[in-house]
Amino acid sequence: MTEPALRLDRLSVAYRSGGRDRAVLREVGLQIAPGESYGLVGESGCGKSTVALTVVRYLPRNGKITGGSVMLDGADIMRLGPEALRVVRAKKVSIVYQDPGKALNPSLTIGRQLVEVFEVIGLSAAERDARALEMLNKVRIADPGSVMQRYPHELSGGMQQRVAIAMALASDPTMLILDEPTTGLDATVEAEVLDLVTDLRREFGTSILFISHNLAVVAKMCDRVGVLYAGMLVEEGPTREILDSPRHPYTVALLRCLPRGGQLKDHGRLDTIPGFLPMLGARMPGCPFAERCALADDRCRTEIPDLRDAGDRLVRCHYPDRAADLPRSTPADVAAVPKPTAGAAPVLRVCNLSKTYGQGSHAVRAVADVSLSLLPGETLGLVGESGSGKTTLARMLLGLVPPDAGGTIELDGNPLAPSLDRRRDEDVKAVQIVFQNPDSALNRSHSVARIIGRALRRLGGFRGADLSSRLDALVTAVCLTPRHLALRPRQLSGGLKQRVAIARSFAGDPRVVVCDEPTSALDVSVQAAILNLLAELQAARAVSYVFISHDLGVVRYLSDRIAVLYLGRIMEIGPSERVFEGPNHPYTEALLSAVPNLDGTQNTRIRLSGEIPSAANEPPGCVFQSRCPRKIGPICETTKPPLIEAEPGHAIRCHIPAADLERLQEHYKASARKGALVTESRATIAFAPGQCA
Repeated sequence: MTEPALRLDRLSVAYRSGGRDRAVLREVGLQIAPGESYGLVGESGCGKSTVALTVVRYLPRNGKITGGSVMLDGADIMRLGPEALRVVRAKKVSIVYQDPGKALNPSLTIGRQLVEVFEVIGLSAAERDARALEMLNKVRIADPGSVMQRYPHELSGGMQQRVAIAMALASDPTMLILDEPTTGLDATVEAEVLDLVTDLRREFGTSILFISHNLAVVAKMCDRVGVLYAGMLVEEGPTREILDSPRHPYTVALLRCLPRGGQLKDHGRLDTIPGFLPMLGARMPGCPFAERCALADDRCRTEIPDLRDAGDRLVRCHYPDRAADLPRSTPADVAAVPKPTAGAAPVLRVCNLSKTYGQGSHAVRAVADVSLSLLPGETLGLVGESGSGKTTLARMLLGLVPPDAGGTIELDGNPLAPSLDRRRDEDVKAVQIVFQNPDSALNRSHSVARIIGRALRRLGGFRGADLSSRLDALVTAVCLTPRHLALRPRQLSGGLKQRVAIARSFAGDPRVVVCDEPTSALDVSVQAAILNLLAELQAARAVSYVFISHDLGVVRYLSDRIAVLYLGRIMEIGPSERVFEGPNHPYTEALLSAVPNLDGTQNTRIRLSGEIPSAANEPPGCVFQSRCPRKIGPICETTKPPLIEAEPGHAIRCHIPAADLERLQEHYKASARKGALVTESRATIAFAPGQCA
């Protein structure tokens, strides 16, 4: 038999805290074959990253292995001396972390950091630069010589992650550990990174341990998957079998948290997982999931189930055949969100909004002539790659950044002052924001009661008994409990902290809430709860949302309409389902083709050449023409296309008529279904310069 690239045998790990050892991993056993990709999934706190750190012996000082072993390429990692361990880390195993900005040294050039890898593995000085350039070419970085001279902050997030992957693979390791490598990336960049990992795995024959909470990415990347809960492996098997027919209630519950098959907020709520993970080191006399499982009985609460063979997988459950009957935690039909009233007066109207920054002698136009409106109770999704202008537009709506002269923002038909310090108190409380990272948005030294109470006093004007009553009502509305009021943010989970941030934004009964990536860093279970909360608050209070996200599945679930931005311009805007069904702007089509599917069907992706251009040097004509797979000729290079309605309410900024776009896209989909590898699909329609389509 072939020796596994990695084998964990009854691995147990504990952290020393509060004067005692607290179990984090409990007799975890798994193995990864040479060249295999293994996915490890589960909620935050279940022990996924601890597995990765244990494999390379990077546990923190208070962490220790309390049982079992780790065999990497035939060597027992726990028995290696310092020199042997250094060799293993240099040549046998590499890690790519979630945030490449923190993994790369900001004070060293990319070239110096990459060359250092080859220095560690013993290559001569003459070979190092050539091998570094070769690795940057392998990870598809254009102009690698120039990139070698740059510092990490001069690269985009996608390029930083490619550099991190190049450094990880430079030593041709036996095992590559990817710890949430695409969580903060746009859909197109995520797809590029995943394709890159797939190609390099095929070329190098490297085994992969892929840690992620994105189950669709795991479905695309992994041969087998293990589901970790409270430090125990509760289900393991071939990826498709696990995702198509889960046999553990926890796996069933995780999959139900995802919006699937075009599910929309007005079709019902996402299911959630009640309760929370057991506390670190908690004593568990029975199944670790018993307290959150609606199928649990006395046996489940008093007897820990074994991880046993169930035919095509391993399952740690007393009743695996019952898992599919797990009742929903959240009723599907609760508090349906009504459709916005057509023809109603907009609560927010934006006309010809632009923002130009000065960068040396260059003018950088971050947002260009954006016009849109938002109805009461409506959600407008904003999507596009990093650098497309989404956040700048949001900051202008909030008054944090003043727009260029000539643009206007109206709230209920009345003009809003361009700067926050010039807005009336009523206008400030009417337009609020929920940030991506609640850790940065909440004061860590204040209690939850003080954080929300301060907002109630400042925005709502509440005092005394009214303040106390309103605080209780708001805490209940965001599904917190009175016991949370005395806690500080550092004592809360990510999902609870985001609920506090949402409660604060609703303190003054806002008309419009800007949600800037509010779920991107959350587990699927917590994400479902936050999306349900936003939908329920919208149904109860008729608040309108501007929802910014790179997760198109989440945008589709929550949004009534979607605007697609590219280099500060709206390339397409329309009802959510029309934008997803097409005809699409070629940029929207490329974004949608990059989204991985949980159901196992893979899109034939449209590759965009290069990265989004700098707004300081945008292409002439159509700003997308330098990357467009459907570019039709000189008209795209010389003439800016207008935003034209393809049908009432659905507009596309393209020289190609909507009917021709639809025909081209249907032909593309048909070719993909036949197995044709289509990376470009340039239109064959020819126009003379200036000719009207």
